[in-house]
Amino acid sequence: MTPHNYSTDPRTVLTLDAGGTNFVFSAIQSNKEIVTPISLKATGETLEVILKTIIHGFKEVKSMLQEEPVAISFAFPGPADYQNGIIGELQNLPLFRGGVALGPMLREQFGIPVFINNDGDLFAYGEALAGFLPETNKKLEDAGNPKQYRNLLGVTFGTGFGGGIVSHENLFIGDNSAAGEINRVRNRTFKNFDAEESVSIRGIQREFANYAGVNIRSCPDPKEISEIGMGTRKGNREAALAAYKAFGIAAGDALANTATLVDGLIVIGGGVAGAYPLFLPSLVEEMNRPFDTVSGEPLDRMEVRAYNLMDPEHKRDFFTPSFSEIQVPFSNQMVPYIPDKKIGIGISSLGTSMAVSLGAYAYALFTIDQ
Repeated sequence: MTPHNYSTDPRTVLTLDAGGTNFVFSAIQSNKEIVTPISLKATGETLEVILKTIIHGFKEVKSMLQEEPVAISFAFPGPADYQNGIIGELQNLPLFRGGVALGPMLREQFGIPVFINNDGDLFAYGEALAGFLPETNKKLEDAGNPKQYRNLLGVTFGTGFGGGIVSHENLFIGDNSAAGEINRVRNRTFKNFDAEESVSIRGIQREFANYAGVNIRSCPDPKEISEIGMGTRKGNREAALAAYKAFGIAAGDALANTATLVDGLIVIGGGVAGAYPLFLPSLVEEMNRPFDTVSGEPLDRMEVRAYNLMDPEHKRDFFTPSFSEIQVPFSNQMVPYIPDKKIGIGISSLGTSMAVSLGAYAYALFTIDQ
């Protein structure tokens, strides 16, 4: 079953943006936010206090609606048994330890279906249905290019390194709610670390401190480092550029490993995404860097070639049609042939929060309709 166009769906879904500091509650209808979001502190002395805060937030949003919501759907940090709505051992919310049946609790409180997913999954789903994937396919069509994409890898760069996979408009969750956990890919630079140690805010700060020769405790935050790198703020620009280049190389290695299995477009979101001029060139260069071989001949890292869709030259080459017609052997029939295998990498135009909300909305309605 293929999801339909949710931009015209009249049903309403309650949503939550669950951060480590604040819980932001809202409601989505027809792919649009229809209430002023309510923000409540995500802190509390006990788990009971936090759970009551979540219930209160959803009740407040529901009271603002003219029609009854059909579901609650939102992203919540993992690890978790998302299919059953049970939250596991959280680092940012330490009171959620030992398994908390958040989904069943909300289902009992509100009497409607409750869907909880990873934010990387919902980001990818929102971008696949209403963002980067359809936007790119429309641009290809407008350019007279017959190529159309059906697969998407969505990744978020921020406090952590998240990911999600969508194929033919279906979110790939996995048998243990653990698909798309790209943060667990091996780190290219630090072989016994996971990729997130470098592809994260702390990774950028660590590299800046290393190149600048300063204590990490006195290190600027990544936004300030990006401003230093772009020349809009005073500071050690050489260290800032080196830090974001190292970030791009680590991310590019992880994405190349993942793209080898997914073979689709890649969209980037998260708090670090705005610094893409500093890391995206090195990221794409790393993805396209060939392997060495015993014979000495280079071997393409991937069977596809990655294109930076934020770069005018790459963008032109990606969208320009590269197909021809070849003759069928022993026949006069001609068939189209596309020899170049391309994947495009770009930055979310929806914004991470909106993409997650649209993903949560679509996931709830799609699952209900099934």
